[in-house]
Amino acid sequence: MRSVPPWARVYVVCAALAAAFCAVPVPDTRAPWPAVALFAVLCAACELLAASRFAGDGGPEGASASREAGESGASLRWHTPVMLAAAFLLPPPAAALVPVPGALLARVGQRPRWLRRVWRAAQLALGTWAASKVHWSLGGRDAVVTSHFPYALVAAGAAVVAFCLMLTALDGGILALAERVPVRTAWRGLFLRSLAPVAVHGLAGLMMAVLWRSPYGPAAALLVLLPMYVSWWVFAQYHRERAAHRATIRALVQAVDIKDGYTRGHSERVGQASMMIARELGMDGERAEVLRFAGILHDVGKLGVPTRLLRKDGPLTPEERRVIELHPEYGHEMVRGIGFLGEARSAILHHHERLDGSGYPYGLKGAQIPEVARVVAVADAFDAMTSTRSYRRARPVPAALEELERCAGAQFDPRMVAAFVRALVRQGWHPAVTADETPPHAEPHAELHPPAPQAPAPRVPTDRAPHRKTVGGPGP
Repeated sequence: MRSVPPWARVYVVCAALAAAFCAVPVPDTRAPWPAVALFAVLCAACELLAASRFAGDGGPEGASASREAGESGASLRWHTPVMLAAAFLLPPPAAALVPVPGALLARVGQRPRWLRRVWRAAQLALGTWAASKVHWSLGGRDAVVTSHFPYALVAAGAAVVAFCLMLTALDGGILALAERVPVRTAWRGLFLRSLAPVAVHGLAGLMMAVLWRSPYGPAAALLVLLPMYVSWWVFAQYHRERAAHRATIRALVQAVDIKDGYTRGHSERVGQASMMIARELGMDGERAEVLRFAGILHDVGKLGVPTRLLRKDGPLTPEERRVIELHPEYGHEMVRGIGFLGEARSAILHHHERLDGSGYPYGLKGAQIPEVARVVAVADAFDAMTSTRSYRRARPVPAALEELERCAGAQFDPRMVAAFVRALVRQGWHPAVTADETPPHAEPHAELHPPAPQAPAPRVPTDRAPHRKTVGGPGP
């Protein structure tokens, strides 16, 4: 929700109104108000403590873009057991009020902050209300108060499922509206990914509720939060490590941009286009993020190529071409120690392979080429064609798409090309100018691929090196 579309704002307002409607019966509800206040204070304290303790560590607030939109990661913090314990003990309207103060006071890193706070408060209030409604409908409160097991587990399990379903429904809607994720894929995988952590939090919440109603009172219930705090601390350490990796990635990309100035910004745009294709193909958020990293780092191997070759004004000799064609292998070696990149490493190594086997470095064919590499190849070629270079102006987007479709099946995977076309039709493309608008008189360099014998398949430009684009059909 960095730049929130109008329909996403309407969606947030509707969620807030629905949450307020759920809390309307509160005046008529015989709620234990001291317990409601205590739960709300406890929930807010956990929220503020987590925000102050782990601020800037790259925790859930710094997760993937899709998570930022849906706030999924933020919804499953270590104070979730407090909300579920409230759902197990309080009437639904009163339980819905528990997460609201903490959500409205939470630290928000991105604008519009007020909209994000309202969205989060509404989301958590509706989730807690749904859990409480199901739990009370099944007689779960009586089972908790009388410690009637195993039925208490059944009612609590149903409440956890209701909590997950509500968050999933809300998250999918905001992803579709704010992040423009395809409707058919916006909800895919959200429920299953959230169910396991919420189930663990649900057990902790049930323990809190049982201890709360025990002779030892709320003080004993607070002990349940200690192991949850430890688990959250471990979780934050993991995200600190990922934040350090992201900083490393940014530094590598900046180094490539400095060395290869004519393609400045190209890496980030290839990462954006790769993520668009991944989402169109229905890949989950984690894998889409890996594709983004693959696109961003696909040309990092240029750091191992002599600068004189990258900036050479004349045609490349066969020996110089072979040196530049080593950049995928250089890049793979550079990132092989970054464990969380996963599949991105194979994309960096194979993004210049072609379906017909005439690519490099290994001449892989068809399905031998990793799927992620086939995604990055399309994104790379598209941005190379639609970006202004020193020797030619950018092609219009329709012309670039026509060239991609013409080369599908020989150079590119037709499935990836079709997915990218669908994504562009829906979202559009607005690339930044990456070179001087005035085309100089220098000739473009020779192709990096050796000419194929006898009627070569059409070739589309890919950002193999500055000033050197392989072409097929119309010139670059």
